[in-house]
Amino acid sequence: MDFRRACLFLCVLILIHGSLQQSPPKKKPLKKDAVSFSAIQDLQKQIDDIAQDLILLKEQQALQTVCLKGFKIHGKCFLVDSLKKRYHTANEDCMDKGGTLSTPLTRQEDEQLYDYVRSTLGPDAQVWLGVNDVTTEGMWIDHTGSAVRYKNWESGLNSQPDGNRAQNCAVLSVGAGGKWFDENCRDERSSVCEFNIV
Repeated sequence: MDFRRACLFLCVLILIHGSLQQSPPKKKPLKKDAVSFSAIQDLQKQIDDIAQDLILLKEQQALQTVCLKGFKIHGKCFLVDSLKKRYHTANEDCMDKGGTLSTPLTRQEDEQLYDYVRSTLGPDAQVWLGVNDVTTEGMWIDHTGSAVRYKNWESGLNSQPDGNRAQNCAVLSVGAGGKWFDENCRDERSSVCEFNIV
């Protein structure tokens, strides 16, 4: 209910803001122009604040759903999506829910994510990770654009990453004990969305 009320309030403010910008300029004393500009800035700040509140509400609602259905690891909730999708579609779906594709930051987190995926999707599952080198070949980054600090690439017979420009998105492979592989982003894999607990 609060979410709908906030959306309605945001729409009203946007309409007011738009009508103020479309009004024909009137000749007023300089002092009143300064007051009008100040009022518009105040309205814009209120609109920005409401937009930020909506984002937080969306995240809180997602966390309530995710934490009840998913798995909790170190201040994060994870929710597996067994439907196989291309990397970018899976990434957008996670963002629409208020999260991101999972990106393990430590060995312990990677192991727990591996256990969760194995128990929910089975021994041969592969899931997209929020890690790619789409922008610059060989420079693996996370969803924030930061260089990946923790990596768990397969280093045995099939040393990874090995796909050059053809394989720019990372997967966690249950069959390989949780090791990472680079894959073609157009391939379809399951995914795990990650939500930070605030």
